[in-house]
Amino acid sequence: MSDISYVKAKNLLLEASSPKGFLASANEVSNYKRIWARDGVITGLAALLDGDKKLIETFKKTLISLAENQHDLGHIPSNVHFKENKTEISFGGLAGRVDTVSWFIIGVCNYAKLQNDTSFIEQFKPNIEKCFRLLDCWEFNNNHLLYVPKSGNWADEYITEGHILYDQILRLWALRCYVAFYPEKQYIEKIEIISNKILDNYKSGNIKESYHPKAYKDLKNSKYFAASINPSGYQNMFDAFGNSLALLLDIDKSSFRKKILKYTENLRKSLPLQLLPAFWEPIDTESIDWEQLKNNCKYEFRNMPFQFHNGGTWQMVNSFYGIALIDYDMDIAVDVLKYIKKLNRIENYGFYENFDTKLQIPNGVKKCTWSAAGEILLEQYINGKKLLL
Repeated sequence: MSDISYVKAKNLLLEASSPKGFLASANEVSNYKRIWARDGVITGLAALLDGDKKLIETFKKTLISLAENQHDLGHIPSNVHFKENKTEISFGGLAGRVDTVSWFIIGVCNYAKLQNDTSFIEQFKPNIEKCFRLLDCWEFNNNHLLYVPKSGNWADEYITEGHILYDQILRLWALRCYVAFYPEKQYIEKIEIISNKILDNYKSGNIKESYHPKAYKDLKNSKYFAASINPSGYQNMFDAFGNSLALLLDIDKSSFRKKILKYTENLRKSLPLQLLPAFWEPIDTESIDWEQLKNNCKYEFRNMPFQFHNGGTWQMVNSFYGIALIDYDMDIAVDVLKYIKKLNRIENYGFYENFDTKLQIPNGVKKCTWSAAGEILLEQYINGKKLLL
């Protein structure tokens, strides 16, 4: 029997269902009353694990809306706004979005697998192959790592740029999903190459040739995978989403994953919300990165220390962390779910977008669908359900 928090989370997803797919929020905030690629797919993955037919149908509509508005070059929209007389398509704000492409592939493949509907992936095979061609182009130097502009993924007002870990892992997940249906040689080889690139470049201890030899010499005693590599060197802050996905996909079978878990659990338990911040440590006003962080916003600055991406706590991100722990330590996964539920029920089940890690107060939009979806995903994983990885 589901507890009240789960029921409230599911009801929010039903409330945020529209004829064209999942909205990012059930709240009356115009920018969130759209079909967003990453929000919609993450919400849809929760729908698949829950099994509710109405929610699954809404996920199907979400994927169709994204596919029908794909750019000729392969871009998947950041969001689609269906108005009464016209459709507005956005591929990003201050920079184009890279991660939407991989999320779309992951969504289609998981729908086809968990619904046992191979005709669905066959229907969108041309769209997916166009996506993979675009991802190849975004390497720019044909060296197998995506190059992502600042603001080019979910951390759209943060300072990471270059060969961002999160985007490499997400692409790897998309490739693995696709190969489950079409085990073609080119994609199987690409999976192996990207996996090795990540293992050889995002943590210390590599004895092979590194991507950025000069910068790699200064990468000492890694406790987790670095957030990004760019021509200026490493951005070595802790990226909770990227590292959680790396654990989930089990790309490193060495003792290094124990180092990651030691770091994440020490960090999580040291903070009052008992959950991981999106990025750590926060960039403060004395940091050399403060000016570029402060200026990286289109309308208003939200990334004060301990808020939003700058050290803020996101229930959705922590749900993927919890899922990644299922096969390693179920007790920790259950503990993470407990604290996600604690945040989601604040203000009569407000399901806020994120929280100030220091002040422990909510930030962002209320009734955020992926905050509810994260809770559903982790609870269903604890109950034995699985996604296609």
